Amino acid sequence: MPPIATDKTWRVFDKARQQKWRIEILFEDDALLVLHKPAGLPVIPERYHPEWPCLQSIANEQLGTRVFAVHRIDLETSGVLLFAKNAEAHRELCRQFAAHEAEKIYWALVRGEVASDEQTIDLPLSPHPKKPGVTIVNKQGKPARTHCRVLERFRGFTWVELKPQTGRQHQIRVHLKALGHPLLVDSLYANTEAFFLSTLKSSYHKKEGEAEPSLIRRLTLHAQQLGIFHPTTKERMTFTAEAPKDFNAALKHLRKYAAKR
Repeated sequence: MPPIATDKTWRVFDKARQQKWRIEILFEDDALLVLHKPAGLPVIPERYHPEWPCLQSIANEQLGTRVFAVHRIDLETSGVLLFAKNAEAHRELCRQFAAHEAEKIYWALVRGEVASDEQTIDLPLSPHPKKPGVTIVNKQGKPARTHCRVLERFRGFTWVELKPQTGRQHQIRVHLKALGHPLLVDSLYANTEAFFLSTLKSSYHKKEGEAEPSLIRRLTLHAQQLGIFHPTTKERMTFTAEAPKDFNAALKHLRKYAAKR
């Protein structure tokens, strides 16, 4: 079935973060709510500030009813996010994710030129024994597989498509690091906070006394597509979220200043 989209959008002001959120509804019916999660907005309440808005609480408020989180993506990742609107749909969708019937596709901008056009990264992962919230490659860890396909190469960088076949914490980020091609921006696994034009353009000069604006200041990772079976009709459905402005800005400047000749 072709991707499904809608033009409905929620615009919410987050007083706690002094942030305006624009949340696109990709699809909604009696069983499903599919949203385009903006980077920086958590899916469920944060541990240390449970009262702050999250995607789930915003959806609850907008709809006037409870929605159920089926899966999560990292705080600084944008893209397709699925909620169930009733307990029966939630159980069936969670079963699909556990059985690897849901197909997830991500886009990433990474450092270095990935050599193989396509490859599967098959490296077991486990939590770091001394650093909570950090994942490492570990022979004794749980199986983890990610299929990687090159979309476009640049001088020193690559745009890749990723299909995780398992759902370990930070799987894509850790697998890319292990491959030798960490995300272009990833403070945890690549020690990079942002991506700047000056990285690409040697002649770039910022104004005296001013900080250089970043092209993108968050994970260069986007949940581009999600495929599931509808929990009621059993029809195969595919939902797509267009890359946001910051991701496209980074891609645009890579094409302009780092194109392969």
